[in-house]
Amino acid sequence: MYQTLSTQLENNILVITINRPDKMNALNQLVMAELALAVDEVYGNHDIKSAIITGAGEKAFVAGADISEFLTLTPKQGEELAKKGHVIFQRIENCPKPIIAAINGFALGGGCELAMACHFRLASENAKFGQPEVNLGLIPGYGGTQRLTQLIGKGKALELMMTGDMLNASEALSWGLVNHVVPLAELLPKAKSLLQKIHAKAPLAISRVIKCAHAALDKDIDGYDTEIKEFAACFATKDLQEGAKAFVEKRQANFKGE
Repeated sequence: MYQTLSTQLENNILVITINRPDKMNALNQLVMAELALAVDEVYGNHDIKSAIITGAGEKAFVAGADISEFLTLTPKQGEELAKKGHVIFQRIENCPKPIIAAINGFALGGGCELAMACHFRLASENAKFGQPEVNLGLIPGYGGTQRLTQLIGKGKALELMMTGDMLNASEALSWGLVNHVVPLAELLPKAKSLLQKIHAKAPLAISRVIKCAHAALDKDIDGYDTEIKEFAACFATKDLQEGAKAFVEKRQANFKGE
């Protein structure tokens, strides 16, 4: 189905692997188009409860964009390229189902931006992160200036983006860029374990948590008001009735997403 991706659905988790190991899984226009289709599948397939985005091989998650594609672009074409990237990464960020990044090596430039668009990030011990676009006379164009600043703070984000330096996995953990660092062999099992834990919770509540967390960072939305409305909406769901009854009856809840 895909030329640049491989996908595997198991236990309601869709693993999306960017599969260009000979190119360090670099993003080009075909990868971005196919990634958009894979994300559409996450939205539309009821058998998919969550997704993991990772890279093929043991060296790179995504080592950046395919720079050869930039050499002939006009400013207008650059704008269109950035807009397309923003749309795709916002689709990932706003997905009502959890999408997490399993970063198995270099996550640079567009690769770091892709990882940051996911709801949270796990890294292998060999992972490295950076936004080195200034080395090319560029700036991050797929939301990196915004998400990096939100995740690690303005001062640290500016340092990384202006120096083009890389963070290793332990630094990324201490700076708040990733949630967990594990040995490479444990990366996907750890990601799947976390998602299985999330699957046991109420799906509608999970989607509302995602929505409210995003509202906290959106200057055009009152996050507190969003929380009140989403909290109230939970009372119209069968999941809340099931969760409350299960708590009272001291049993495991069986949520249906209704």
